[in-house]
Amino acid sequence: MPFGSVVPDQAHGRVIMATDIKVPTLGESVTEATVGQWFKKEGDAVTADEPVVELETDKVTLEVPAPATGTLASIAVKDGETVGVGALLGSIGDGAGATAVPAAMAAPAAKANGGETVKAAAPAAAEIPAGEEALIDIIVPSAGESVTEAEVGEWFKAVGDAVALDDPLVELETDKASQEMAALAAGTLAEIVKKTGEIVHVGDILGRIRANGGTAKPIAAGPEDVHVRDTVAETAMPVSPAAAKLMAEKGVAADQVSGTGKRGQVLKGDVLAALEKASGEAAAIPAAPVAVPAAAPVMARAPTAPDDESREERVRMTRLRQTIARRLKDAQNTAAMLTTFNEVDMEAVMALRSEYKALFETKHGIKLGFMGFFTKAVCHALKDIPAVNAEIDGDDIVYKNYCHIGVAVGTEKGLVVPVVRDADAMSIAEVELEIAALGAKARDGNLSLEDMQGGTFTISNGGVYGSLMSTPILNAPQSGILGMHKIQQRPVVVDGEITVRPMMYLALSYDHRVVDGKDAVTFLVRIKEILEDPQRLVLDL
Repeated sequence: MPFGSVVPDQAHGRVIMATDIKVPTLGESVTEATVGQWFKKEGDAVTADEPVVELETDKVTLEVPAPATGTLASIAVKDGETVGVGALLGSIGDGAGATAVPAAMAAPAAKANGGETVKAAAPAAAEIPAGEEALIDIIVPSAGESVTEAEVGEWFKAVGDAVALDDPLVELETDKASQEMAALAAGTLAEIVKKTGEIVHVGDILGRIRANGGTAKPIAAGPEDVHVRDTVAETAMPVSPAAAKLMAEKGVAADQVSGTGKRGQVLKGDVLAALEKASGEAAAIPAAPVAVPAAAPVMARAPTAPDDESREERVRMTRLRQTIARRLKDAQNTAAMLTTFNEVDMEAVMALRSEYKALFETKHGIKLGFMGFFTKAVCHALKDIPAVNAEIDGDDIVYKNYCHIGVAVGTEKGLVVPVVRDADAMSIAEVELEIAALGAKARDGNLSLEDMQGGTFTISNGGVYGSLMSTPILNAPQSGILGMHKIQQRPVVVDGEITVRPMMYLALSYDHRVVDGKDAVTFLVRIKEILEDPQRLVLDL
């Protein structure tokens, strides 16, 4: 039985184990729902999988089943209130036959009807006595706001393999990042439910661990409890209360509706579907055909010779790579993108770095790089040319009076762009420290959605890979991106004489719908002026 929380019994100084009823995943882009009606009152007996509350979204009405058998111990959200995915709706107690246990105890063992011992794990780590077994579900955790699904990557263990507590079991890939799911208990991998490449949603079961004593930990995010499989024999379910009410109102017979709920239970949505089907069959005039826009043409892959095909390797694109491809192509299709170039003499910045790098590292604990100078120069230029720090929203242009600078970071999984927030209010040392911290999180796959949201302008440093010149693609909906490149010794004319200087090409790609050519050129000239005379940063000139 899944364990959710403990319910205090003030009269006897003890706690009773309870199971939380939570708002399930509501579907892509749906993040909240309204509580329609509770089918049970506090104190009523409930059976596992029996509908207890109805939720209404702007797309669908659904019934939330009881996650366990017992009594409805509490109702946390009343009819008409709005709740988000994962919010607590109420809790189910063990009922009249439940055993109250002291708060110091971790989790009780129970015998299911099927005869197998199962164990509920508390939100804190719980001990499973030696010799007892528990089947513990591996649950898809929440990956952050607006991220509701992921793709199953590589399984690091096979069914039957031994696993230790905190062993990496499986990799999940979202649109933003990858994360590894660790074992919540020691034992063996009993089952793999979701195979590599399958799409899963928050709360889905990925597989199960057969724990043989030891410690069971709660899942760190998403469903806040360790799920264990209940082996109670399945029985037929009665029609749900909401469905029964609707059937009575519309005069629908039970044999006219096919149930899609657990164990064939008829839900309210099944009745609505049956009514819609009946209405369609009764219509005498067929509906007018609806024009469907033609799908975008997909370029067919050229035929490959058999000898060549045997030497090819086909690898499925990761979710992150698919998202990168889609967003970059969307930027090209949407923005009126143009690129302008300039070059900067890096001698002054390099001399400043050389003079103070040892003192800087001693004081701040980090090396003095180029990104701090470029980020601060960009912030100054954005203040002078606000159009480059703006974006289009419908028929409006939104000017950002702050500088959240995205810094493109290449990882093994692909390109990610964490954001240095309020970089204009930071010192060069603070910028360097923040970029180093975000870069480490990116390479370790630990960036959160919040780390990558809200950027107003992006800097991409292709020079670290040896790029001499490029035309970076906009990071929509931003209107500008600066491309840094390799520093190369080149002959230039200074004060009428030819000399060799460390030069870097700069590229600004911009959305011509927002930024005029004059503004784009002036923006790059402003950055050039600051970097060739970095004292301007100190004097705010």
